[in-house]
Formats: sequence, C-alpha cells, structure tokens
Amino acid sequence: MNPTDLDDALRAQTSASTGQLLLRAARLLDEKALARLAAIPGAPPVRPAHTRLFPHLSFTGVRATTLARRLGVTKQAVAPLLAELVAWGLVEQVPDPADRRATLVRFTHDGLAALTHGLGLLGELEAEITAEVGAERAAVFREVLAVWVKVLSRA
Repeated sequence: MNPTDLDDALRAQTSASTGQLLLRAARLLDEKALARLAAIPGAPPVRPAHTRLFPHLSFTGVRATTLARRLGVTKQAVAPLLAELVAWGLVEQVPDPADRRATLVRFTHDGLAALTHGLGLLGELEAEITAEVGAERAAVFREVLAVWVKVLSRA
C-alpha cells in the first residue's frame, strides 16, 4: 500500500471509533472556545495545555506533582503552565498545611470568574450544536455520554 492509501485506511479506522470521535469533538470544542476567548480584548492567551489543567484544580488546592501525575507528564512540564496561570492571576500557590515544605496550587477568585466565563463560552458552543441537532438528540447524547463517563470512571 502507498502512504495515501495507508492514511485513508487510518482515517477510516479512527472515524469508526466512538472514542476517537469523542477525542476529536473535545479537541475541536476546546479550540473553538479558546478562539472566542482570544477575540476578547485583554483576555489571557490561554492554550489547550492550560485547559487540560483546569479539571484538576480547585479552591482547596492540589500539589503540582499531583497535577503532573494526573496528566501523565513531569512536574517540570506543568511548572511553566502554572507559572503563566499565576502571572495571569488565575491561580495562586500557597503553603500546603499538611507539609509546609510543599505548595498547593488553587484557583483565585479571578480564576473562578475566568473559569465561569470559559464555561459560558462552552455553553454557547453547546447551544449552537443543540440548535443544529435538536434539543431531544442533544439531551440523549448528554445522557449517554454521562453513562460513558460513569463506566470509564470505575474501570
């Protein structure tokens, strides 16, 4: 087989995979939301690498080593991303009360406002998709997707 045929075969295989479709949809949703954010004057230049951190952050805080482990990367890979989020005022680093030698990273109040705004952008995109596919189909998709998350969370 020539490389073009191999690429076509690979595309056919990945298009037939529900998991690959979900990954692609998530990536596209993230890209579109970030493009909308970038169009806002004064918005921080958040990249997909930053948004991958957000589900693992909280107001109680998490250690950078824990973030790195959850993302499957090194602490050194997470450090510059956290430094940018700190510089933008979205997160702060505070001493870990359980171990004063360690620090916790947690959302600031500005970080909560930014996160809420970002979720609003995602909501706008979801509304646009719902308008195209219909409310009933979108609701069924969400229900089925919630089951996928539940099943995969216990696996």
